[in-house]
Amino acid sequence: MATIGFIGLGNMGGPMAANLVKAGHRVTGFDLVSAALEAAEAAGVAIAASPAEAVAGAEIVVTMLPSGKHVLGVYDGPQGIIAAVEPGTLLIDCSTIDVESARKAQALAAAKGTDALDAPVSGGVGGASAGTLTFMVGGSTDAFARAEAILAAMGTKIVHCGDAGAGQAAKICNNMILGISMIAVSEAFVLAEKLGLSQQALFDVSSTSSGQCWSLTTYCPVPGPVPTSPANRDYQPGFAAALMLKDLTLSQDAAASAGATTPLGAAATRLYAAMVDAEQGGVDFSGIVNHLRAGAIA
Repeated sequence: MATIGFIGLGNMGGPMAANLVKAGHRVTGFDLVSAALEAAEAAGVAIAASPAEAVAGAEIVVTMLPSGKHVLGVYDGPQGIIAAVEPGTLLIDCSTIDVESARKAQALAAAKGTDALDAPVSGGVGGASAGTLTFMVGGSTDAFARAEAILAAMGTKIVHCGDAGAGQAAKICNNMILGISMIAVSEAFVLAEKLGLSQQALFDVSSTSSGQCWSLTTYCPVPGPVPTSPANRDYQPGFAAALMLKDLTLSQDAAASAGATTPLGAAATRLYAAMVDAEQGGVDFSGIVNHLRAGAIA
């Protein structure tokens, strides 16, 4: 079993660290929020007073942080984890961040003589708790081979997407598809209502026809057709609209950097920005159907 340092014990990181403990690994963690530390400690995570203390002697370090600036801040500098780890330590960043920051983080690790991976996840808090996350991994083949068993303790699907930054690229491209498709499905249900077509009838047709997609069949944005969707729980997340906006914004930053044209991605970003501006950032992203229905966003 491995000795693991874990930085970022929030809604996602906390359950992930707990699953590593359940798998028999020795996990020492750090977070700035006392409630997160208490929950992690109750799950068997040893608590450190600083990131450097959390990673001291670790064979593997996992980070789960809000943004690229937080990841680089934790990695770099005299108090950063790069300075604290031994050469040969494997660093796995599971945050969802911009591709450029992911590549910078791996370059910092390489300069120290350590392997590093970007490994953002899909599956939300439920997947983190259940240990059923999907990991999209960028980095060297050798580093991926070292990480695979550790990631398997936290998820059920682990995909090596390519070199540094490829995991982040896969994550933001996937979530751009998701954001666009949820808006399309929501628009269709709103139009169906205006035309006098029942929600169930539209679902029964589209779920087995050319309109079929995950946003419809697994995460249907209206109550009834899919009992497990957040629509049946008053749109409690799930995956909050603010997080969807974060990922869509990353996709548009990447598109601008790469010279790619993504007009639907840009439109989806504007629509979710309007939802968040309406103080609905904590609502599940499928709740955008209600804003479309009310004509609150255009």
